Amino acid sequence: MPYEWTTFSDPVPQTRLTLWPHRSLPRRGFAAFILGTFTLITLPLYPLLGTAVLWGLLPFLLLAVAGLWWALERSYRDARMREELTISETEAHLVRTDPKGKRQEWRCNRYWARIRMHPTGGPVDHYLTLKGSDREVEIGAFLSEDERKVLYGEIADALRPAQAS
Repeated sequence: MPYEWTTFSDPVPQTRLTLWPHRSLPRRGFAAFILGTFTLITLPLYPLLGTAVLWGLLPFLLLAVAGLWWALERSYRDARMREELTISETEAHLVRTDPKGKRQEWRCNRYWARIRMHPTGGPVDHYLTLKGSDREVEIGAFLSEDERKVLYGEIADALRPAQAS
C-alpha cells in the first residue's frame, strides 16, 4: 500500500503515517515504454525510407511520442504529493505537501481528533477526513477505495488513547 507507519521516540513517543500516491509505472518502466512506443511507431516508416512521404509522417509520429513522454512526466510531477500524520501523546499533526512544494498544516489535541469516513457525498467514495479544533481536513483522497477503508481503521486505532493497565 502506498503508505507507511513508523514509530519513534525522539524525545517524545510518536507514531507517523506517511502517505503518497501509488505509482504503477516505475521510472525504468517509463523508459522502456517510451522506447517500445518509439520502436513500434517507426516500424511502418521503414518501407518509406528515401521517400518524401517519410518526411511528411515523421513529425506527427515524433509529436505523438513527445506527447506521451510529456503526459507521463506530468503524472510523475503530480505524484510528488505527500501527507504526514504525526500522532503524539497529546497532539495530532497533519502536514500535506503538494507537488509544487506548498505545505498545509493542521494541528489538534489528540483527545478531540476524530477520523470520519463519508461513504458517499465526498469527491471520492469512502472519503476520509480528520476533524478537530473546529476544522475538518481530508486525508488520503488519492488512495484507492479499499486502501481508504483499511486506513480508516488503522488511523482510528492510532488515535485511541493508550489503555491504562
